[in-house]
Amino acid sequence: MEKQIIEADKIILGIDPGTNIMGYGLISVKKKEISLLSMGAIHLAKLGDHSIRLKKIFERTLSLIDEFKVDEMAIEAPFYGKNAQSMLKLGRAQGVAMAASLVREVPVTEYMPKKIKKAITGKGAASKEQVASMLKTIVPHKASPKYLDATDGLAVAVCHHYQNGRMSSTSKSYSSWDSFLKQNPDRKA
Repeated sequence: MEKQIIEADKIILGIDPGTNIMGYGLISVKKKEISLLSMGAIHLAKLGDHSIRLKKIFERTLSLIDEFKVDEMAIEAPFYGKNAQSMLKLGRAQGVAMAASLVREVPVTEYMPKKIKKAITGKGAASKEQVASMLKTIVPHKASPKYLDATDGLAVAVCHHYQNGRMSSTSKSYSSWDSFLKQNPDRKA
């Protein structure tokens, strides 16, 4: 099979991290025109052991970056929930995806869930279904993913494109481990 050559100004990978299902979306931006390259979900629940799931997230993120020659990665920041154990696992999933990006020297930007929803639908409290529906008009595609995690990953990528690399109070950007550690001194061991 012949590999498709992608001509774009920028390739953006968006990730909705999770330890049961991780959603991702890849978009190509050419002259401000957005087109869908790929989207999907990585099913991790069947892997059992948490450390094996994290390894799979790292490896799959690296493979997406390498296959699509990603220029920038955007990731949904963990939201603060009531269950500390779930929050810890989600943070680990986000961390290994970010590490994969940084290993390939691809800059990473985090976005809060409300910012992503607002960028796509105009409402920070939109449902996953509303986000998925609106994305069909923004980035025309026929896919109806079984899991909304794929469209959530796509939403992160589109949100990042709309932000055009601008920083705001609800996003953080890292270009290396040093910049990550400087902006997060509380995460040093």
